[in-house]
Amino acid sequence: MLSYLILTHFKKTAEFTHVTSLMASLFSLPSLWLCTFTLSVAVCAVLLLPISILSNEVLLSFPQSYYMQWLNGSLIHGLWNLVFLFSNLSLVFLMPFAYFFTESEGFAGSKKGVMARVYEAVVLLLLLALLVLGIVWVASAFLHDNLARKSLYDLWEYYLPYLYSGISLFGVLLLLLCTPLGLSRMFSVTGRLLVKPRLLEDVEETLSCTMFEEHSLSRKLNLITWYSHLCFFSLLLAFLTEMRRKASAWQRNLGYPLAMLMLLALTVMCVLMVCFNVLELLLDETAMPRGMEDPHLGMASFSMFGSLGAAVQVVLILYLMVSSVVGFYSSPLFTGMLPRAKDTNLTQIIANCVSLLILSSALPVFSRTLGITRFDLLGDFGRYNWLGNFYIVFLYNMMFAGLTSASLIKTVTWAVQRELIRAFGLHRLPLTVSRSTIPFRLLLASGLSKIH
Repeated sequence: MLSYLILTHFKKTAEFTHVTSLMASLFSLPSLWLCTFTLSVAVCAVLLLPISILSNEVLLSFPQSYYMQWLNGSLIHGLWNLVFLFSNLSLVFLMPFAYFFTESEGFAGSKKGVMARVYEAVVLLLLLALLVLGIVWVASAFLHDNLARKSLYDLWEYYLPYLYSGISLFGVLLLLLCTPLGLSRMFSVTGRLLVKPRLLEDVEETLSCTMFEEHSLSRKLNLITWYSHLCFFSLLLAFLTEMRRKASAWQRNLGYPLAMLMLLALTVMCVLMVCFNVLELLLDETAMPRGMEDPHLGMASFSMFGSLGAAVQVVLILYLMVSSVVGFYSSPLFTGMLPRAKDTNLTQIIANCVSLLILSSALPVFSRTLGITRFDLLGDFGRYNWLGNFYIVFLYNMMFAGLTSASLIKTVTWAVQRELIRAFGLHRLPLTVSRSTIPFRLLLASGLSKIH
């Protein structure tokens, strides 16, 4: 239900006649339902590790409780298998079918309707499946010559896990690129949501200068277009300044620093855990990510710090996921995919659902590879061949630690420099050239020069 509400919030509303919009809504319903299912699977994939870790701690805290008998390793193992199965199903069949169904109009000469679109989408899906099957079979023949013929005959046990292993590897590499960028962007995103403290700033003075500039511009300008633009920017800045004035001293001077310190602590903790995992990889073979068949929940904590360490692991896993999503939509390659409320077409929704599913389904492998948690992978998630390669895992950890450290140092250093320059440089400007009036004077000068 939550996934459906999210998708309908971003889905573009029809801009045609009533009959046309009704038909368009009818044709878009199957694709919308498939996207809802895929987004739900993505949310389940994100919650796999946190639920597993918390379940183990609950069983440790209440080992003999009658009400906790339903929570066992078999249930958790079944959840991992279901998420793996539905992720395969969504990526290989459902999302391609949803895209083909959205773009299809039926074969030439056939009746226009839902079934005509279904027939064309099914035919295109079969052709795509044959193409991908051939590509993966050839790739497996190059990599594992003795297993190539087996992969051709045993599609369910070998082909689909092998294909999903490649998709998961792509997702893990995508997380490697997006997460460090997202970790650095989290500071600026949080800064937009909170009231920043301004050193040496008089809020009342800034508000007075803003209102004075608004009245001055309204008297000097008679052109309606420029007047509307300038008044809009002036009112926007006045609103922000008024929000800062109404904010309490605790919100202005304590909320923002605490949020920044919390983000900094979480990011530094991630880097330290990855560095510790690198040392373990060099000294202990058991630090390598691997799969297990029986989770043995309730036997021992997966953190050396007990329940507190397990809670920190859950927070870090969710924080990494949020950061990866922020970094994904902040990267230049995927900025155009950012959904907009009531203005996102169905093709963009499908692309976003596929991207989020790839990122979320790779999150358990990503977290275990970096050593964020010691909970080993369950089911088919632990069958990936590249997880047993020491050089790939070691280089992956080193690259993540290096990229995250560089992004963190760059973000924190530039933020401190900006605040110091703003506080001790612009604060010395005279009152007639206030900080709040500089953008409007530049905009006014630019506008008058264009008019002349």
